[in-house]
Amino acid sequence: MSHTAPDSPFNEPRVRQASLDLVTFVEAHPRLLVLTGAGVSTDSGIPDYRDDKGDWKRRPPVQHQAFMEDASVRQRYWARSLLGWPVIRNARPNGAHHALAELERLGGISQLVTQNVDRLHQRAGSARVIDLHGRADRVLCMECGYYCTRDEVHDRCAEMNPQFLALSAAPAPDGDADLERHTSDFRIADCPACGGVLKPDVVFFGDFVPGERVSGALETLRNSDGLLVIGSSLMVYSGFRFCRYAREWGLPLATLTLGLTRADHLATLSLKAPIRPTLSLALDRLTP
Repeated sequence: MSHTAPDSPFNEPRVRQASLDLVTFVEAHPRLLVLTGAGVSTDSGIPDYRDDKGDWKRRPPVQHQAFMEDASVRQRYWARSLLGWPVIRNARPNGAHHALAELERLGGISQLVTQNVDRLHQRAGSARVIDLHGRADRVLCMECGYYCTRDEVHDRCAEMNPQFLALSAAPAPDGDADLERHTSDFRIADCPACGGVLKPDVVFFGDFVPGERVSGALETLRNSDGLLVIGSSLMVYSGFRFCRYAREWGLPLATLTLGLTRADHLATLSLKAPIRPTLSLALDRLTP
């Protein structure tokens, strides 16, 4: 497929050059571990956390300990989720997701590790995916292990809190929303099996990524030809660690983001260009 419209982002000089550089990197390192962050999903309408300097765009997200210990924090979280979750649920993969799925099909990706919880890589067709921070479409009981879909909890919260359904708020990352209304009257949906705390099956800030996810991804990285990071500022250590290991193991690192990353000083190749058109144009050049 050719992208030749006069006003197309594919015609930007930096996109054309970045795509050429990316193709050279991919062809020289045919078995890549790819790490993706929020920048891959912004073209699907899901906001990201940080600006191009790596600073927070809004208040930091909920902390794991606060969510577990404070009922008022859970009220605020689920009230905001009532308005924010449909944004993720209804999001569709964009060209970046599809390009990575096709690159996997062509044999260029040995493993895709994502910091995103939206499952859009899987919906685009990627098969070898590790959801490093979990998945937002599932909810777990933190006491008995009961689990169900996010939609089930969403529907229960909607039934118990009809007064919130008429509200509107700008979407925020990962199923959140910038709701300013007080939430002390919001009724929380507890576990139907034991009455325990329900929590999305995601790694909140302040919590730890399960060890088996990290070890599995690192094992694949060690046996890969290089690391390609796309759409992540790498400000969170759970992602940055892969760059440190790549350096330790002598593996080349390429980054594709619009802004700064924590690993710019480690990168073999640093591409500052729009993600979706760069990936799509690179795939055009890589497709036989």
